[in-house]
Amino acid sequence: MRHGHQPFIASDGVALSLLKKEFPELPAFELPSYKISYAEKGRNFKIKMIWDSPKVLKAIAKEKKAVKRLVKEHGLDGIISDNRLGAYYKKVPCVFITHQLNVLSGNTTWMSSKAHQKIIKKFDACWVPDVKEKPNLTGKLGHLKKSKLDIAYLGPLSRFEKKETPIINDLMVLLSGPEPQRTMLEEKLLEELQEFEGNILFVKGKIEDEQVQEEIQTSKGKILHYNFMKSNELEKALNQSEKVLCRSGYTTVMDLAKLEKKAFFIPTPGQYEQEYLAKRMQKQGLVPYSSQEDFKVQDLFKIKDFDGLTQFESRVDFVSLFEVFSETGGVEAFSNVKENSEPTSTSLST
Repeated sequence: MRHGHQPFIASDGVALSLLKKEFPELPAFELPSYKISYAEKGRNFKIKMIWDSPKVLKAIAKEKKAVKRLVKEHGLDGIISDNRLGAYYKKVPCVFITHQLNVLSGNTTWMSSKAHQKIIKKFDACWVPDVKEKPNLTGKLGHLKKSKLDIAYLGPLSRFEKKETPIINDLMVLLSGPEPQRTMLEEKLLEELQEFEGNILFVKGKIEDEQVQEEIQTSKGKILHYNFMKSNELEKALNQSEKVLCRSGYTTVMDLAKLEKKAFFIPTPGQYEQEYLAKRMQKQGLVPYSSQEDFKVQDLFKIKDFDGLTQFESRVDFVSLFEVFSETGGVEAFSNVKENSEPTSTSLST
C-alpha cells in the first residue's frame, strides 16, 4: 500500500475477521476454509490431522477455483499466499510465504517436509520471514541444507514498533490459535493466575463483533480481560508489559523479538513447530517454556534467569523482491509508482 499498489484480501474465519478490522478500506473476499481443529490431547494431534486430510485436500481444490475466479474478475497481477496451499494460479506470478520449509511431524517429518516443498515448487518464489545466516529465529524450520527452491529471506516481520513507555502491566497474557486448545489454555491460566502477584492484562484472542473488557480483582492484584485487541492496541499493551505469557507460534516470536520482550511460552499440545521453537528458545537461554498440562504460576519466576528476545536488523529491497511480478508489469509499475504516486497494479494477499 505504501508503494502505491492495490491489495485485495482473501482469507477465511478468524483471520478474515481480523484482517477486515485492521484494513476496513481494502476489498476483502472469503476463501473456502480448511476447517482445521486440534485434538483435545496433544498425543492425538497427528491422528487428527491425518483424519482431517481428505477435508483439507477438498478445501484446497475449492480454494484454487476461488482464486482463479478472483484473478479473472478483478484483473489481479499477482498472488502472495501466506501459507495457503491452494492460493495459486499458473497464469499470474505467485509467491508463497512460509517459515516452514521443513514441516515437523515427528517420525514422518521427512515425508511432510517433502510434500510441502513439492507444493512450494509450484510457486514462482518463496519468501521466508527470517534471516538466512546464523543466528536466526527459525532454525531448521526455515533453512534447508540443499534446495532448488527460489528462496528469499525477508528478515523477521512484525507489525509492531518498540516504544519507550511506562510499564503498567506486570504480565500480559496473549492467547491465540484454534479451538479447543485456546479455550483449554484460557481456563487453566485463569485458575493458575489467581495467585499471581501483580496486575495482569489478559487478551483472549477471540475475534468478535465488539470489543469487550472486564476487570476481575484477585487476592494479590487484578486481571483486566479483553476478548481481542487490534494491532495498535496490542502494540501499546505489549510495550507497557514487563513480561508476556503466550504460545510459541512463529508470528508471536517475531513480534516479541521486535519489541525485545521477556516471555514465557506454552506451546500448543502436539504442534511440533511450536514445541520445537519453544525448546530451541529455552536451549539458547532466551525464553523458558512449559507444557500446557504441567504449567504452574510459579514457573513464571524462571523468566528472570533468561535473556529475552532481541530484534534482528534487516531491510527489505522491495524493488528486487517484486521482480517476481515483472511478467505482468509489476516491476515497471512499481518503478512508476515512485514518480506518479498512483496505484498501477493489483495483488491478492491471502
